[in-house]
Amino acid sequence: MLVLGIESSCDETGMALYSTAAGGGLLAHALHSQVRMHQEYGGVVPELASRDHIRRVVPLLRQVLADSGRSLAAIDAVAYTQGPGLAGALLVGAAFAEALATALEVPSVPVHHLEGHLLSPLLSPRPPRFPFVALLVSGGHSQLMRVIGVGQYELMGETLDDAAGEAFDKTAKLLGLDYPGGPALAALAEAGRPDVVKLPRPMLKSGDLNFSFSGLKTAVLTRVRELAPISEQQRADIARAFQDAIVEVLVSKSLRAVAMSGLKQLVVAGGVGANAELRRQLDAHAGRARIAVFYPEFEFCTDNGAMIALAGALRLQAGQSGKPAGAFAVRPRWPLTCS
Repeated sequence: MLVLGIESSCDETGMALYSTAAGGGLLAHALHSQVRMHQEYGGVVPELASRDHIRRVVPLLRQVLADSGRSLAAIDAVAYTQGPGLAGALLVGAAFAEALATALEVPSVPVHHLEGHLLSPLLSPRPPRFPFVALLVSGGHSQLMRVIGVGQYELMGETLDDAAGEAFDKTAKLLGLDYPGGPALAALAEAGRPDVVKLPRPMLKSGDLNFSFSGLKTAVLTRVRELAPISEQQRADIARAFQDAIVEVLVSKSLRAVAMSGLKQLVVAGGVGANAELRRQLDAHAGRARIAVFYPEFEFCTDNGAMIALAGALRLQAGQSGKPAGAFAVRPRWPLTCS
């Protein structure tokens, strides 16, 4: 079975082909990022994002077909991101996917964006096995899930306000860094001195597995105002302190979730999962606790079509028949546990 995956939930247009046949797997994937277009605005402009997706879907489809050596006629199903995300951006991918599935007379498979991230480590040469605990840190989402199998997800904890990714981006703005803020802040933190700036660890000892990072962002704002005018070294020290606080909370709660679950596998997925310090700290602490940690390949940490093609293929293999192509709706807000 050959599944086409289409991702258009925000500011990346992704396309991929995944085969479930023996020796298949991910055959080709292509991605267009809108980062340069949105940089001058300091963040994603939804209308511009939607228009750019329209321009990219056909060229990207042609690219993955050429790279894989397959034809349109060989596609057996079309998977696409139904939500959550920007409504207009989701509509572009959904409309294109449903039209293509209709023309090819194949089923369409609406996919939850976070399910794609959660399953993306399965694309790695060393994939996890079900069941496992997953830390989802993607954009506006910070969640801990117990994953029993495809489509079987139990929420263990989630953010009560700003997610880790949002906090990274907002704090980067406070420090005068360009969009996208997360990677820029992580790079600046490399020059920061440890323990020079003291910041809180929100909900570290709350007794549950929930997160809250809005107050941490406010603490950074207070410190920036106290130090104004701020030197480059002070900016780096604050970035280091902020990153250390985020990482400590994520690591502590993730290990607690694994211990509570009785499992020995932790999957980390989403854009923040690419953060080098988070990976270093998780690997160190998990190693001592004899917990195996799995990450997506770096190219699959951010939004991409490969994770959507994989999720669609796994859904079909698990017995979901897909739906007849045609009528559709997008779901800008969509809890993963209701997928």
